[in-house]
Parts: sequence; structure tokens; C-alpha cells
Amino acid sequence: MNWDWNNLFAWVYAPLLTVGTTEITLARIGGLVLMLLFVWWASSVLESSLRRLALRGHHAHATSSTVYAFTRLVRYVVWIFGTIIGLNVMGFDLTSLAFLGGAIGLGIGFGLQNIFSNFISGIIILIEKTLKVGDFVDVQSGVRGTVTEIGMRYTRITTNDAVDVLVPNSEFINHPVTNWTYGDRTRVMRIPFGVAYGSDKNQVREAALAAAHSVKGAIIDEQHPVSVLLKRFGDSSLDFEIGVWVGAELVTKPGGTTSRVLWALEEELTKRGIEIPNPQRDLNVRSGALAVRLEGASPQAEQSAQA
Repeated sequence: MNWDWNNLFAWVYAPLLTVGTTEITLARIGGLVLMLLFVWWASSVLESSLRRLALRGHHAHATSSTVYAFTRLVRYVVWIFGTIIGLNVMGFDLTSLAFLGGAIGLGIGFGLQNIFSNFISGIIILIEKTLKVGDFVDVQSGVRGTVTEIGMRYTRITTNDAVDVLVPNSEFINHPVTNWTYGDRTRVMRIPFGVAYGSDKNQVREAALAAAHSVKGAIIDEQHPVSVLLKRFGDSSLDFEIGVWVGAELVTKPGGTTSRVLWALEEELTKRGIEIPNPQRDLNVRSGALAVRLEGASPQAEQSAQA
């Protein structure tokens, strides 16, 4: 097949439309696409290279999270400036494309508002470092897990069941978030329990202290004492609360930690013969005439029942 290269070049470089003083051609569009793909690839390589270089020989949580935030911001900067440089290299007159700003603003107002909001929220999170990779968080929507990635549009949270949940970045800005490991990775777990009325309160306290000491990963010293509090007189039990300080191993597993403490607590209470009661209800029955009138019953039926 014979190609007419002159006609092909003429078709590729033929202006499709003119924006200001810039002629838009297939060659410029194709070159811009290739330039943007190169910028995105180069920024990803730069980010991963900087991260490996910075973390070489450093394994601290704070250091790794700081490096992650810095390298991710570098990636965004390379994207933005690489796109601008690419437009200039391909011959696009940015002053003549000023109308695109209005078009983009209109698009943000109608259809891209959430995407833009999530992108800005992600940048704020990275700069403020209120949320870092490795933090264990509770989101208002009910998601609980470890932050494994902070992206352009979403933050990836991995639950303790190894399920990845993608949460929009704006949710961390617009709603309350509980960060269990924000400053210190030690937290106190407060776990309620109840014993039967008449139980020796001192024996209950001893059982709770023994249970706390038997839990592997619990932190017990002068700065982190175990607390055993009588909270209230319940309907069928004395309601206590045990407070146990735990370290990084257990703070990210609140459900499992609660189970460990309750397991040990039940064993210690059983050793001391302390009963964990079932709910109780008192039923009072009056003798003599029937005091409760059957709903819908006739007076004659009521007289028969009383007889």
C-alpha cells in the first residue's frame, strides 16, 4: 500500500480549531497526551525513589509518615508544573487558553465539585499531618481501621478483617474523626462488667487487677495504673468498669482487646466464687379479686372471672 506522506502530514497538522492565537491540531493533541503520560510516570518514579532514599535506615512511624506526606506533595507539584511546561513545549499559548479556567470553574460548580473538594482535602491532610499512614482511626460513617494510603481523591483504610475501604478525603475534613494513634500510641480501654448484689467489692477489685495483669500487651506501671470503678447500682447487678492501658499491639484491635480482658476477668471472678448475674425481674401477684380487666371482656365475663 502506497502512503501519500505529504497528505498524511497535512492532515495531522491541519488545524481543527483555533483558540486565540493557538491552532489546535492532531499532532499537538497527540504530543500533549504523550507529554502528560510521561509527566505522570516520571512523578510516580520520583515519588517512590525519594521515599526509598529518605527511609533508608529509618523505620520510625513518625519518620515514615512524614516522608510519605512530603513525597506525595512532591508528586502533585510535578504533575502541575509538568502539565504547564508540556503545554508550553507543545506550542499552546496559555494566555489564549484562559477561557479554560472559566470552563473548569463551571465544571467544578456543576459536576466536579466533589472531586475537587476531595483533592484539596487530601492536600490539607498531607500538610497538616492530622492523619498519617499507619494511624488507626474511627470515621463517623462507621469505618474503623488502619490508614494505608492517602490518595488524590480518597484515603484507603484497611480494617482488622483485611478489608480495604475507600473513604473520600473530604469526610476527614467535614466530619469528626477519632484518631487512636494521633500523638501517643498508648490508650486506656474502659470495659464495663457487672457482678451480683452481695458480692465482696474488694474481691471484685482483686479479680479485675489480676485479670489486667494476665493480659499480654497491657501496660501497667505508676504512670499507667489499672482502674476499677463502681459505676452504678444496676437493675440486677453492681456495675463496675475496668480501665486498662494498652500499647501499640492492642490499641489497633479494640474488639480483640476487650475480649481478652473479659475472658481473663471471667476466669478470675469464677476462681473467687463471684457470680455474674442474669437479668432479674420481680413479679407481684395479688390474691383475691382479679385486679386486671381483660381487654374487650364484657361485664358478665368479668363477674364470672371474679367469682
